[in-house]
Amino acid sequence: MKFDYIPAARPRGRAAQRIILTATLCAVSVAVLMSRETVARRQLPATIGDIIPADALPDQALARAMNYDQTVQAVVADPIEVPRASDWVTVTVRPGQSLSTIFDAQGIASDDWMALLKLGGDCLQLKRLNVGDQLKLRVDGDQLVELSYEIDATRTLQVRRVDDGFESYTMTAALERRETTAGGIISSSLFVDGQKAGVSARMLMDLAELFGYDVDFALDLRRGDRFAVVYDGYYKDGVKVRDGELLAAEFVNKDRVYRAVRHVDSAGNAAYYTPAGMSLRTAFIRTPIDFARISSPFNLQRRHPILNTIRAHKGVDYAAASGTPIKATGDGKVTFVGVKGGYGNVVIIQHGAQYQTLYGHLSRFRPGLTVGSRVQQSQVIGYVGQTGLATGPHLHYEFRINGHVVNPVTVALPRANSLDRTEMARFKTESTPWVAQMDRISQTQLAQLHDAADSDDEAGTGTH
Repeated sequence: MKFDYIPAARPRGRAAQRIILTATLCAVSVAVLMSRETVARRQLPATIGDIIPADALPDQALARAMNYDQTVQAVVADPIEVPRASDWVTVTVRPGQSLSTIFDAQGIASDDWMALLKLGGDCLQLKRLNVGDQLKLRVDGDQLVELSYEIDATRTLQVRRVDDGFESYTMTAALERRETTAGGIISSSLFVDGQKAGVSARMLMDLAELFGYDVDFALDLRRGDRFAVVYDGYYKDGVKVRDGELLAAEFVNKDRVYRAVRHVDSAGNAAYYTPAGMSLRTAFIRTPIDFARISSPFNLQRRHPILNTIRAHKGVDYAAASGTPIKATGDGKVTFVGVKGGYGNVVIIQHGAQYQTLYGHLSRFRPGLTVGSRVQQSQVIGYVGQTGLATGPHLHYEFRINGHVVNPVTVALPRANSLDRTEMARFKTESTPWVAQMDRISQTQLAQLHDAADSDDEAGTGTH
């Protein structure tokens, strides 16, 4: 049945509006009721045609009602999802990236990364991100909500938004300390065979430095030489994260045994000693500059390059760039700081009653260094320059014994002091277990070498 709809007839228009309003209310009611049963029954809600017969509406009223019916169907069939809280996003730092570029890529306002750096403290670590580092971010719109950054194996930086700013704190994880032993037999080199034995490069460097005065690890090694180490290992969740201190070490070179044990005295000073308590450290390091070449050796008959006369060169010249740090070669007291003739800027250090060292041509002195200052071995005292009679930047270094100059490159350097009686008892108590562990490793290594020698003998016999 078709109705003729005349818009000009007001009574009829009002009736149609009342019908549409009634239909709308009914449709909404049914939609709400049906939506509550959607999960259980999975049925679509009733249509407007199910509520009001089509022949009860004018044509245009019917069209409007049917359009509304389609709208209700779409709303119920496609419910709007409730927005979820923003998830954490993990960003791995790539080459060339910085905190600002990472925030830009994530759509975070630049004000946020600047606000983080203004917090100072561990937040400044975010200025020094390395390739492979990971940032965990939680973002709401273009605003940072939270950030987490693992600074190292033990420290994690946490930042969160508070009101209109940020607050930060650093969580420190407790590490498990385990005493660790390792050892190996040299077949090619200390570093190759050491890493095969599971010893880290850093620990091998400590070992080489420890015995470097007695063993030339570049030239003196032989197949069958042996090493053993006892050291602290630190673990997090059962996984080793770093090495601690080297507690004891042994190196056997050409059947000569070298051993060292770490001891911290009552004043908190750490040093290495033989199991008998003799100091392993020399009283002096050989050179006052790292990785420098000798440009002019010790020579009492040298012709001076500027004065062009035969003038004894009473020290060794080390060529280095201006500003290179210069280290005191031994513990002592500064007896002179200033200008001394052709030496230019000079520092002189007295080491006990017998020994004295001189450092010349410095560009400047370490701030605060004065006559009477106490210095320790390897402490920076000044910087390379070319003051005085110098043709280029270098350090002039002299070594004197009882006032007489000697060649610092070849002179036999004295050992540091041994343990005194007050420290020996505690040292023996601490070192005995470590020495026993090195004994066990050594016995195992000797058995391996013996078995290998027997195998070689049998193989050799079988070929004849």
